[in-house]
Amino acid sequence: MIGSKFDFMGRRKAATIMSGLLILASVFSLSFSGLNLGLDFTGGSLVEVGSSKELVPEEVRRYLTEEGFSNGTVQTFGSNTELLIRMPPQPSSAVDEAAIAQSQAQLGDDIFQALLAQYPEMVLRQSNYVGPAVGDELANDGGLALLTALIVVMFYILLRFTKQFSVGAVVALAHDVIIVLGFFSLFQWTFDLTVLAALLAVIGYSLNDTIVVSDRIRENFRKVRRSSPVDIINTSLNQTLGRTLVTSMTTLFVLLALLFAGGEVIRGFASALSIGVLVGTYSSIYVAANVLLMMNISREDLLVPEPEKDGNEDGSYP
Repeated sequence: MIGSKFDFMGRRKAATIMSGLLILASVFSLSFSGLNLGLDFTGGSLVEVGSSKELVPEEVRRYLTEEGFSNGTVQTFGSNTELLIRMPPQPSSAVDEAAIAQSQAQLGDDIFQALLAQYPEMVLRQSNYVGPAVGDELANDGGLALLTALIVVMFYILLRFTKQFSVGAVVALAHDVIIVLGFFSLFQWTFDLTVLAALLAVIGYSLNDTIVVSDRIRENFRKVRRSSPVDIINTSLNQTLGRTLVTSMTTLFVLLALLFAGGEVIRGFASALSIGVLVGTYSSIYVAANVLLMMNISREDLLVPEPEKDGNEDGSYP
């Protein structure tokens, strides 16, 4: 904001403590509770059904459990007459692997037939099956995608700025990803491919904000000669604050609309990206800039080296 003079770096110790606590809580939850992986990663069946009457998810879930379909999730989908049922692979009495695979592939049809006995007015909208091998492959590919994104970002910032900015950007991005994962682990929200896509989008969003702030910090370090690194970084953050807030708020308004009006299918994506935007805005101000001070950034680190001149030491030519 124009003319703002917030002392961001004066609160960097409190921000470091808060970030540390959030990271510890996230890692603790991920270690002991893990992620509630969706069918994209675990395999299983997804069944969408509709009815002319209002359906109560708790009653349908209880009925399916009584019929032998355990550990499934049942939720409304768009309206109270539409249900989305996610069912992980169920124990099978078959011994042969081919027979087991066949029974799992027919799980969606078995669920629908069981529902028809209790709700004869039900109509099958769609039934999809994801095998466990495909789920494992998606999980591995998703993890590699996140790791590759962080590595590429580190090298990009290293080439464009300096090693201090590179480390700061990667620490900020890892900070954002871990905290978003921590929220999903703590509240046991379903983690599926849409949430993974949101995490990659969080990396891109946070990186864009971090680059804008870093560019202004580098520019001010080169222009200002008599200020301390803390003052220069504070000035840079205040100069980019208006742009940061406008970008974050407009993005957040769209995400909140998706979160509350977009339905169940997109809720995980909107939740992950909403948390990521908030945490990413915070990290570009406090985490990335704080790392620069921890690594003792100075004006000399950012000066453009002058080209060497040919000739004698006094500048004359033979």
